[in-house]
Amino acid sequence: MFDPGRPYRCSPQVALRPEPFGALVYHFGTRQLSFLKTTELFHVVRTLEQHEDVHAAVAGAGVPPGRRETYLRALAGLAGAGTIEPR
Repeated sequence: MFDPGRPYRCSPQVALRPEPFGALVYHFGTRQLSFLKTTELFHVVRTLEQHEDVHAAVAGAGVPPGRRETYLRALAGLAGAGTIEPR
């Protein structure tokens, strides 16, 4: 279960390619291609490992407080897909 109070990282099986809309995500284990729909979400995923928990990564990416729940839901989905994982 996704816990934003814990530290996470981008899975080592995932490649991120920045794009103007956010990023392309390719998971080598599942061979699944997906998208990060905002540049802020790409920044959060790319910098997760540099923060003590997910909340700090979201705040560090400059996501306004009123939009943070939306990002936490998106990150929960990414955790469920194996794009990010606890570290």
